[in-house]
Amino acid sequence: MPTLLSGKKYLLSNKTSGLMEYIVRIKGLSKNYGKVQAVKDVSFDVKKGEFFSLLGPSGCGKTTILRIIGGFIEADKGSVVINEKDMTSVSPNRRNTSMVFQNLALFPHMDVSENIIYGLKKRRVKKDLIGKKLESMLDLVNLKGLGKRRITELSGGQQQRVALARSLIIEPELLLLDEPLASLDKKLRIIMRAELKEIQAKIHTTFLYVTHDQSEALTMSDTIAVMKDGCIIQTGSAKSIYDDPVDRFVADFIGAGNFIDISKIQKKDEAFILITRKGGEIFLENKKPFSDGKVRPPSFFIRPEKVKITSSPVSISPRKNNNIYEGNITKAVFEGPDIRLSIDSPEIGNIIAEVKNDKKYPDLEKGKSICFFWDRSEGKILNR
Repeated sequence: MPTLLSGKKYLLSNKTSGLMEYIVRIKGLSKNYGKVQAVKDVSFDVKKGEFFSLLGPSGCGKTTILRIIGGFIEADKGSVVINEKDMTSVSPNRRNTSMVFQNLALFPHMDVSENIIYGLKKRRVKKDLIGKKLESMLDLVNLKGLGKRRITELSGGQQQRVALARSLIIEPELLLLDEPLASLDKKLRIIMRAELKEIQAKIHTTFLYVTHDQSEALTMSDTIAVMKDGCIIQTGSAKSIYDDPVDRFVADFIGAGNFIDISKIQKKDEAFILITRKGGEIFLENKKPFSDGKVRPPSFFIRPEKVKITSSPVSISPRKNNNIYEGNITKAVFEGPDIRLSIDSPEIGNIIAEVKNDKKYPDLEKGKSICFFWDRSEGKILNR
């Protein structure tokens, strides 16, 4: 994939220096459709130049929030502030925002260049400046030489670049993106999300991105807000949300996980001993003290890639730092670079381990007895 970070100067004026820390402040946003409350008292801030993602399942309210920010929907309660200006009475065309829709909304009767410069012509920008901006934009989105192509002659990825260029050429302070990669195949999505991130890093425009795809959010975002049922459940960096989810929903939605039911929690010095429903013990060290919640029962959560396997427990060193168990493989799924194992243990029940597909594990198959382990500092207690 050709890089977009070529060191060239693009005719876009968004800078991060000398400006306020936050470009968007959302306070107490709510929206009802009849008896359905689509957005429930949502608040969050977006920093200038940030790639901020709203992540959640279909119907959780993330697109509604995006359209309220863009001015296409009126909120029932709450405020949208952009660059310290309340947007309540400001029409969409006066908000200095731009939106890339899921269906792209390109004009099929126009060629690539005509689509991209459409917004500039509507703003009556001088012809010579339009030409300079167009040339710069075609270069930025890797469409140089394709300006005269019809939209129907482009691939899905090229159409996506046209939609992005059309939104960026008007130099918005905030770019709103509503699941723009959803219609692309998996390989092309991976390429396009890398290009999107490169472009955003180059021009410093603030991106507010909506997606239901956790891989997109994890790989592109500076900050992620995870949504459920119209509410934001957790906000933070991709790493913090993945490694330290606040509840079972976030842990399960942001990636694969093991959830082991716990019947009893004992405290020992700075560690916990978790008694599983099967009667086994899980040692959990170096964690913040567990605060009993109202929801019961709790579960122990650990990511599949944290679960290691071995043919001999004796080889694990130092053994006192690990939780070690035996079990039988009930399923081995080949996933290319990885192998996903389902293991049944008499002490903790079923658990998933994800190991690399290499010569270290030559004979992983259903029915094989195996030892598995993880470091006692890994995992956390979650209320169900």
